[in-house]
Amino acid sequence: MNTIAYGIKNCDTIKKMKKWLEAEGIEYRFHDYRTDGLDRDMLEKFEAAVGWEAMVNKRGTTYRQLSDEQKSGLDQQSAIALMLEHLAMIKRPLLVHNNQYHLGFKPDQYHAIFKDK
Repeated sequence: MNTIAYGIKNCDTIKKMKKWLEAEGIEYRFHDYRTDGLDRDMLEKFEAAVGWEAMVNKRGTTYRQLSDEQKSGLDQQSAIALMLEHLAMIKRPLLVHNNQYHLGFKPDQYHAIFKDK
């Protein structure tokens, strides 16, 4: 299988992504950070592919609840540490398809990713 989606199963965006993939008949494996785990090596691999700034979900409750000091001092290392501690702080989904990394879900974006199914 060359498609893996990473995220948290109860996330609304993950639910929309799963529904879209299933409706399009696209086979994928879902990796839930909370159930299947996430370690530093995996997170650093993701970060190297998409960048920590893109991975931090600044629109989510978890990020908004950080202290002003944590937010203003955010850099690669502190962001990775916070994302490992607060899994919901990672933008979702992170899709890996044919060794290409994609963040977020929008139907148009996914149509482009899977145009050659």
